[in-house]
Amino acid sequence: MLQPLLQSRWQYVLVLLSPFFFWGTAMVAMKGVIPHTSPFFLAAIRLLPAGLLILMAAAVSGRSQPQGLKAWSWIALFALVDGTLFQGFLAWGLQDTGAGLGSVLIDSQPLMVALLSAWLLGEYIGVWGGIGLVLGLIGVSAIGLPEHWLMQLLNLDSTLGAASSSVSIGQSLSFGEGMMLLASLSMALGTVMMPKVSKYVDPVVATGWHAILGALPLLGLSWGIESKPWQHLTAWDWGALAYATIFGTAIAYGLFFNFAAQGNLTSLSSLTFFTPVFALVFGYWLLGETLTPLQMTGAILTLGSVYLIERRQKLPKLSWGRSPNLSEVPPPPSSLKPEASLSDSSGPQTPSR
Repeated sequence: MLQPLLQSRWQYVLVLLSPFFFWGTAMVAMKGVIPHTSPFFLAAIRLLPAGLLILMAAAVSGRSQPQGLKAWSWIALFALVDGTLFQGFLAWGLQDTGAGLGSVLIDSQPLMVALLSAWLLGEYIGVWGGIGLVLGLIGVSAIGLPEHWLMQLLNLDSTLGAASSSVSIGQSLSFGEGMMLLASLSMALGTVMMPKVSKYVDPVVATGWHAILGALPLLGLSWGIESKPWQHLTAWDWGALAYATIFGTAIAYGLFFNFAAQGNLTSLSSLTFFTPVFALVFGYWLLGETLTPLQMTGAILTLGSVYLIERRQKLPKLSWGRSPNLSEVPPPPSSLKPEASLSDSSGPQTPSR
């Protein structure tokens, strides 16, 4: 637990938010590099050195290595889903979308995490949490989906004729946006896997091995179909890759999955809505990416959703005019530890069924 090592609640909050800051700014760094290289090489270089750094830190701190077939099987599955697939889809998507918008699409995954966690792990969502997740999904859609498609869907634009009324999401989304949504699904599955992985191996060690094993298929693909993807990289590009590797992967992943192994996944995953905010701000500052009014509204909605999800057990209970159902009411404090939130200085707790 990191909480006992920090002197104040605000230090803990900053550490809790730091993975999302690093992920958002790493997206900007990778977007600046991708025109000079190829996606599989970029994804592999981000993962492999980071995994080695994490394992070195784990060895120095005396963390135990995986033992047994079950431990290595879960690590291998985790590596495939959250390493190879997530980073591969992300790098492919960056070729055809901005860093800020790509980050927004990836960070629609808290909705998937919440639903998967409620289904597989029995985590409590509640009415406020459900409202927050829907609000976040609306916000993410307002930022990431094509504006003309949203206008047509809501019948807000009367100039769209019948000839264009059959437009579908698949036709409106670009290749990059589709890849980012697949990356989002991969990350959601990886997040839900982490408590199971941590039953058999230390979460930090698992994170290191998952980065190394996840990079191997990407290196194989790069070797087979990409031609000298490093030859056009500049000194700035290598510096951006170093930042994405050390801060955006090694440190960010180590912190996030350490929290994920200990805390409520719905609350923790909801904080990923901060990642696109950081990516949008730095994408505007460093890459000149801009937001439309609709996208800015979407960013505000996502921040509102974070508040509702994080505070869902502290807000007044909504019963919709009927007696609360036992399946909707969290167990009493005597039988379960409270879920973690930004206002709780005790930090994330072990999730209970």
